[in-house]
Amino acid sequence: MRANPSADLRELCAATAARLADPGLRRRLDGVRARLGAPLQVAVAGAVSSGKSTLVNALLGLPVATVAPGECTPFVTQYEYGLDDGRVEIERADGRIAVTRLAPGRRLPADLGVPVDEVMRVRVHLRSEALRAVTVIDSPGMNTITAHNERAARRLLFGTDEDDDQAQALIYVLRYVQRFDDEILTEFRRLTEACGMSRVNTLAVLSQVDRRGDEDDPWPTARRLAARAYADLRASVFDVVPVIGLLAETARIGALGHRELAALSALAELDDADLDYLLLDLDDFVDSPEVPVPTPVRRELVRRLHRYGIRTAVTALRNGTAGGVEALNRILLQRSGFESAEPSPTGTVAAGLAHFTRRAEQLKALAAIAQLRRLSRALTFGSDRTILGTLATALEESQQAPAVLHSLLIHGALEAAGRGQLVLNDEMRAELARLAGSDDPAERLGLPVGATAAEVAEAARAASVRWRALAMLGEGRVGGQRARDVLRVLEDLATAPEPAQGSAPPTRSAPAETPPAPPLPPVPPVPIDEEHVRRLRDSALLTAEDRRTLDRLLTGTGAAAQVGAALDAPAQDVAAFAAVLSARFRALMHRPLPLRDRRAVEAVCDAFARISQAILHAPQGDTTHGNHR
Repeated sequence: MRANPSADLRELCAATAARLADPGLRRRLDGVRARLGAPLQVAVAGAVSSGKSTLVNALLGLPVATVAPGECTPFVTQYEYGLDDGRVEIERADGRIAVTRLAPGRRLPADLGVPVDEVMRVRVHLRSEALRAVTVIDSPGMNTITAHNERAARRLLFGTDEDDDQAQALIYVLRYVQRFDDEILTEFRRLTEACGMSRVNTLAVLSQVDRRGDEDDPWPTARRLAARAYADLRASVFDVVPVIGLLAETARIGALGHRELAALSALAELDDADLDYLLLDLDDFVDSPEVPVPTPVRRELVRRLHRYGIRTAVTALRNGTAGGVEALNRILLQRSGFESAEPSPTGTVAAGLAHFTRRAEQLKALAAIAQLRRLSRALTFGSDRTILGTLATALEESQQAPAVLHSLLIHGALEAAGRGQLVLNDEMRAELARLAGSDDPAERLGLPVGATAAEVAEAARAASVRWRALAMLGEGRVGGQRARDVLRVLEDLATAPEPAQGSAPPTRSAPAETPPAPPLPPVPPVPIDEEHVRRLRDSALLTAEDRRTLDRLLTGTGAAAQVGAALDAPAQDVAAFAAVLSARFRALMHRPLPLRDRRAVEAVCDAFARISQAILHAPQGDTTHGNHR
């Protein structure tokens, strides 16, 4: 596959459209092709009043989107690059387009000149370099108060049978509260699954993390909550990041001027206890005659900074790190969590957007594949039905989607390694770099060019043992999930189809090394306490993956099979994996357990430890451990 996967798909769209008789189908294919060559479409979605429009303004660095309590985004608004800066196009339901311009201050006008219920989409043209690569789309709330807005938001994310113009990546804003409600998380999972989004093109943002009146510093709690949310959503998102959207917007659009800086400097002169008392109730802070700042300026400070932002700005002025408006904006931006000069344990919005822009071609290709598959199932007859069938076959035979997905997963693991979330030794770091650096299966596994499919599969199975052990060791953490992503890629490489029967194998020079010795008898299964293993397997303590692990322990016909190791995996890797499993289950002992459950855990840990020792102490020269048949 090409480095730019959308190039192949554009050619496929053009070739298919040229053969179709139905003008509607040709128009849809032309639309898919056009979107493959356009900037990546990133939608910002979420519940009403979750902070979507505030985050949109922060992303754009402009105060364009309307921000107010309640529902303030009544239609889909698309911010895209355009030379006519400030042009606003209103697409009506009947197909007509009205044109207006941004209001003074570069804001979306309150009155577009078209009844709101007739608006399908608003396109805002901005001459912003950031929008050359990404189009940002602000959507109505998913729990919106009107059916029209709800339909508009869902059309943007899901598309329709007649309209393929949907988002290619998603930033979903979850409003920060004391905890996450299971109902919210369930609805989010259903949403992403239904609209074709996945963990490679979805970022969850935990907003308004400063809205806790009982915490001077909200970040420790916010990061813990984001990590907990990621543990619940890791199958649906590539990251969950906390942010104070209001501070990010204020800093990015440059909302504070010298008047606000002077007011904050006056507040910095107050006694710390007096200022804390004044900020307990922000309404009282605005109205109190004891504050040495004009009331309109105080109201603006609350609107732009809220309580945590005011405290942050005052602290920076007191310690001398904010000597002017620009320096203050840099501090506010850093404290907002929007971006960070240092590696963040939970990631940032800026890093998430960079993830999208670096993989724009791949994400567009993923969206196009889904759209083309849906289009190939369109109801039609005659030659067009045959042509669409050929399109479906071409999509399946090219296996474009798995190839694109593999690249995204490996680069996600590289990012985690760079951020210190995925800890690797030198061997595995080099292995990961090879997987990311080539599309050729042999080169990705460190094999000579022209290696046979069997050699590729063998190398992939051997590598998968190491990555499976790492994934188990990091279960429940970012590093564990990224290791599991790499494992998924390796498992796909290990099960790649053999070349067609009768085809000649690639020409290769004879290997210089000595041929491997014939395999020796495998290590037989290690006896286990089946009653205790079954008891733990049926316990509510375990995840589905843990239960599968114990099923293998019960049914494995050899020591390697008991831990789920690949056939012919190196002895030291199988032993290490068994030791990791023992440590993994031993972590359950930190919980308060009934005596019988505690004994069951101990029996399982002992079984894996014995398997590790049995493999390490196998007869000299026994270097492979297949299943005992």
